[in-house]
Parts: sequence; C-alpha cells; structure tokens
Amino acid sequence: MSESVIDSAQTPQGTARTRPALTHVPMSTAPLPALDHQTEPWTGGYEQVGQASLHVRRTPGEGSETAVYVHGLGGSSTNWTDLAAQLAPTAAGVAVDLPGFGFSEPAKGFDFSLAAHAETLGDFVQGLDAGPVHLVGNSMGGAVALLLAARRPELVRTMTLISPAMPDLRPDPRRLSDPRMALAYLPLLGKRVRRQLARLTPRERAEQVIKLCFADPSAFPQRRLDELAEEHSARAELAWATPALAHSTLGIFRAWFARGKASLWSVAPTVDVPALVVWGTEDKVISVRRAVRTARSLPRGRLLVLPRTGHVAQMERPVSVARAVLGMWESVDANRW
Repeated sequence: MSESVIDSAQTPQGTARTRPALTHVPMSTAPLPALDHQTEPWTGGYEQVGQASLHVRRTPGEGSETAVYVHGLGGSSTNWTDLAAQLAPTAAGVAVDLPGFGFSEPAKGFDFSLAAHAETLGDFVQGLDAGPVHLVGNSMGGAVALLLAARRPELVRTMTLISPAMPDLRPDPRRLSDPRMALAYLPLLGKRVRRQLARLTPRERAEQVIKLCFADPSAFPQRRLDELAEEHSARAELAWATPALAHSTLGIFRAWFARGKASLWSVAPTVDVPALVVWGTEDKVISVRRAVRTARSLPRGRLLVLPRTGHVAQMERPVSVARAVLGMWESVDANRW
C-alpha cells in the first residue's frame, strides 16, 4: 500500500499559514527496512519503576539513540511494532504499557491522571540511563509526553506527538463507527453502555477499535487484528483493566477542563524541545482541527498532516511517519530545526 503526505504548508482546510516553522517537515530519504506486517510484537518483560511494575517491549536498535513510545487510551506497547521496526536502524525502541494498560498492573493508589502517568513515565525514562530520548506519543500518550517534556526537559531530545489528546470539547459522535464508544467511559451513562459493549466478543471489540481509529479499516493487516483480539481476550481476565480505562478517561476529561497554567494549551508553549506534530485528516477521535493550534503552541513545533489517515498514524502510515520522524532527527543533528 503506497503512502503519501500532503503539503504541510497548508492547513487541513487548505488555508495558507504564515508561520515559517510550520511550512516544512523534512522527510528523510534514508533507506528503511521493508515494511512487514508479519513481524511479531517485540518481546515484553516487566521492569520495576518505584512501586509500579511496567510491562515493556524493547526493539533492538543499531544506532546509539533511544526512542520511547507511549500509547494512547485503550492502547498498549503493541501499537508501535511497525514504526519501531522502521526506526530500528537508527534508534533502539522502548515501548511501555502505561499503568492499567497492556499488561502493566497499576500500583495501589495510582490516580490515573495525565500528571500521574507522566510522573511514572519520567521515572521510567530516567531509569533507562540512555541520555535524552526521542519521545513519541499517540493520543493520551501524546498528552503524557507533552507533560513529561514540560516538567523534565532534560530527559527529552525530541518529541513526536501523533494525534495528541489536546483539549477538544466539541466531540461529534456521528463520526464514530459506533457512537457508544464515545459514551462508554462517561459517568452515569457509561455503566449501561459498557454492559452492552461487554457482550461483544474480543474480536468484535478489536474490530470496533479499528473502525474508530483507522481511516480505512479494511487496510488493517489481518495479523495485527488477530494480535489485537488476542490482547483484548487476555485483558478481559484482568480485574483492574476496565476500571483503569475508565479512570484514565476521566483523567483526560479533567485535563481538558483545566484552566490557567494547568491547561494543556498553557503547557505546550513551555516545551522548548524540537517537536513534530502528526495528524490524520480522517481522525475520528481527536479532530484534525486541533492540529495547527497544537503545532503553533510548541515553540519549536512543526506540523505534518497525512491524508486518508485516522487516529493512529503510526499504525496506518508507519513508513510516512518514520520518514518524518527521521527527518526531524536528522535536522536536529544538523542544527536545522
């Protein structure tokens, strides 16, 4: 399947922008590994971070750099298999399951706020002893990465945000493949909706996720769908999984309603690391209408908008995302970002 990008000098609506920093995202021409959707998720293991035991998948890398991958709400470290493989010739990859997701059981008393996730992630990154890392976050993981870069900039060399969960208080359930997905983790309404969704098989739930997150669900590799269904089945046996998802959802909503210095829109201008923002034009979860403001809010931010792409560009367009990420890394090394 071919991959393409639109001219990042245009907004998603096609209106020219004036800020020079947003007008060009260099795409690396370095050779990349062949994209192989049959590649199995990288082997996982448990690593202790304070009171938390985090499940982590490591991708061997040929270079001296380290990339840390942070998944979104309801996601896990398996969301990064293909992108990590593309970037492996340049950087070792470390994909972490945040507390309550994947196979990371949350520590007792963990409050599931974005700030708590960022604190745990920061302690984890510091413990890597790898120097400043390339931080790559999707959706909720993008917001967590933003908070980490703001609070502990010495840990971050570059930051890539893929459809980050920036405040967007105008959801449009009509765009969702299943409108219940927008309501499942809300107070009061959510309990009944969750019971309805619980009647779905793990594979049906996996299919709903892909319909929500991909612009073209039919393009999702069968192998990856099988893996996602297997993960859903395994998590169904974990008593802490559903409450963790609900509490993290509420944590995002609380962050979206925060005002003043606590707002993510106030945090972004304080993050002075090279930053790449990637968004899909067909994102049904966090609208692309937030893309320009997000990139402009970052002092060293640039924007890449991908056509025919949904909420998880790293899974749907891993080659294009890899070339953009590598382009940033190369530009930073050459002091051109």
